[in-house]
Amino acid sequence: MTDIRNCRRCGRMYNYLGGPPICLDCKKADEEVFKRVKEYLYENPGATLSQVSLDCDVSVEKIKLFLKEGRLEITDGANIILECERCGKSINTGRYCEACQHEVTKDIAGVAPKVIEKPREALTEAKRREQGLRFLNKNR
Repeated sequence: MTDIRNCRRCGRMYNYLGGPPICLDCKKADEEVFKRVKEYLYENPGATLSQVSLDCDVSVEKIKLFLKEGRLEITDGANIILECERCGKSINTGRYCEACQHEVTKDIAGVAPKVIEKPREALTEAKRREQGLRFLNKNR
């Protein structure tokens, strides 16, 4: 089954395969921007966020997105600040500090079995039969 969507950036129709809701051409353009930023940072390791943005012609938000995705990491001594979205602690990459990552993972692991089991318990025998019949009577 295909999932046809309009690209949020350029508006073209494309077959959505997962990830950000943008077409393949826009993903390739993003990858080129990422390569440019990465190369710039290798050549200028102490660059500030605004320097990288100006010299690479990339928005600060895009660079922060690369950091949050874990594709870039802030090195020691860099003049860039990234904060944990949960507790506000300073981090080098991603969205959460290690402690919050651990807590969020633990919370999800504890809730997931309950969420999966509740819908199963909620189905009465009549509803189960009805759902089964939908799939058995496709010969109409």
